[in-house]
Amino acid sequence: YGVADLALDTWPYGSHTTASDSLWAGCPLIALRGETLASRISSSVLHAAGLPDLVTDSAEAFVALTVKLVQNAPALAALRARVAACRASALFDTPRFVRHLEAAYRAMHARAADGLAPAPISIRSGE
Repeated sequence: YGVADLALDTWPYGSHTTASDSLWAGCPLIALRGETLASRISSSVLHAAGLPDLVTDSAEAFVALTVKLVQNAPALAALRARVAACRASALFDTPRFVRHLEAAYRAMHARAADGLAPAPISIRSGE
């Protein structure tokens, strides 16, 4: 990934962990959002990383964005800088994820201890 200019996601089964690996290594990923869970994971990864502009909704838009970036070195360099900065995004904030997961477990346990039925749980960002 360190020497690649761009990673192009596959379709209809898009990347999952590979999407986050690409971004962690500083390599921009272009994704085509599909209709199924398997074809939408990379889009979710890009949104969580603060890079929603790398998600396309059609094959034509996917190709157009790819061509635009490979033909514009300054735009690609700026994008690579944004991708490098995404390491500080929620996508890679493991301590925050752990806090939220633990808060969810505590909330589930509290509901069960109170004899309440399972229900949606919302965890606030400050928890």
